[in-house]
Amino acid sequence: MDDSELESKFELGADFAARRDDADPLAHLADRFYDTDDAQYMDGNSLGLLSTDAEDALDAAVSEWRDLGIRGWTDADPPWFHYGEKLGDRLAPLVGANENEVVVGNSTTVNIHTLVGTFYDRAEGSKIVVNELDFPTDHYAIRAQLRQHGADPDEALTVVESRDGRTIEEDDVLDAIDDDTAIVFMPSVLYRSGQLFDIERLTDAAHDHDALAGFDLAHSVGVVPHDLSDIGVDFAVWCGYKYLNAGPGAIAGLYVNERHFGETPALAGWWGHDKETQFELNPTYTPADDAGAYQIGTVPVLSAAPLAGSLDVFAETTVEAVREKSLNLTEYLMFLVDERLPECEVGTPRDPDRRGGHVAVEHPEAYRVSEALKERGVVVDFRPPDVVRVCPSPLYVGYRDVREVVEKLSGILENEEYEAFETRGSGVV
Repeated sequence: MDDSELESKFELGADFAARRDDADPLAHLADRFYDTDDAQYMDGNSLGLLSTDAEDALDAAVSEWRDLGIRGWTDADPPWFHYGEKLGDRLAPLVGANENEVVVGNSTTVNIHTLVGTFYDRAEGSKIVVNELDFPTDHYAIRAQLRQHGADPDEALTVVESRDGRTIEEDDVLDAIDDDTAIVFMPSVLYRSGQLFDIERLTDAAHDHDALAGFDLAHSVGVVPHDLSDIGVDFAVWCGYKYLNAGPGAIAGLYVNERHFGETPALAGWWGHDKETQFELNPTYTPADDAGAYQIGTVPVLSAAPLAGSLDVFAETTVEAVREKSLNLTEYLMFLVDERLPECEVGTPRDPDRRGGHVAVEHPEAYRVSEALKERGVVVDFRPPDVVRVCPSPLYVGYRDVREVVEKLSGILENEEYEAFETRGSGVV
């Protein structure tokens, strides 16, 4: 979309933002979320806000623990024994998967370990293709798994470089895949710039070379629709605390295509055992014949419960509707940055097919600018070297919020308010 199209679609005035909020079919969902002490919360791609639904689900789990004790494993609603699978069933539509292909369990990093470790053994090649702009935990886990398999990570890891420091050209990924590739493991959305990858294209390219395709969906699940099963993605991981709003350190999720069922996970644990015989406590491990095999330890009920509540919010809309609003909000944000903030650049792709749910606003003093925004009641985060990440999470952020954030940012830059803050720091993901 070029600048003239943006100008015709959006207006600078406050009346425009108010009209868009009044016409927003998702606006009522914001009432389900608690406000923080800040005026605008624009960090939902790091930690989503608490909803009354998530709070109620957590309270219910605590009550079941109090009232049922150990009987909660069989008599809670749903029974805790099947909690991971039941939540996986509810998550499946958000990632375009069959119910038995999705389960919740572990953390994102642990799930990368177990899935990469499992499928590296079974792949024909010896190399894993990643990119240099990945979130670091992905590389930590993959390099560790390569070492466990007797491979030198410096030789077995093919790292696709960025041409501009912001994005990765998909053609460069395709060029890096060859017949010695075992796994292509990419994020769906780059955590810094917000670039969205074409998962189908990358999956097809991997399969053309008899390699497996895996993805980290942490920055897209709950805000971008996926079709993992139809595309034929082999496996995927994600967290629950960003757009899914399931709380700090929330239980993670994973997907395994059904053609891979029956494999023994690299990190086997008793909670991934076949449920029919799990409590026979046999010394020999029998994996569940579905994605549930990749659970490791006992499901943490109090960590999983808020996800159950947050999915109640998603049940009242569709991920496609969430995506539509997200694209409109981020496009509006970019329009305002262009019009009101000549000192800044947008580091996020303009093409909606290449954009996730947040916008990278670039400025040489990004860290101090982010601190000045927090002083004005705007919660954002900073990513080195020069990115202020702004996330208008569509379930609880509106157009007036976005406009007010840009107005505050304009004042900070015009008055050089960031000069009052030290140059230092990083932040949470």
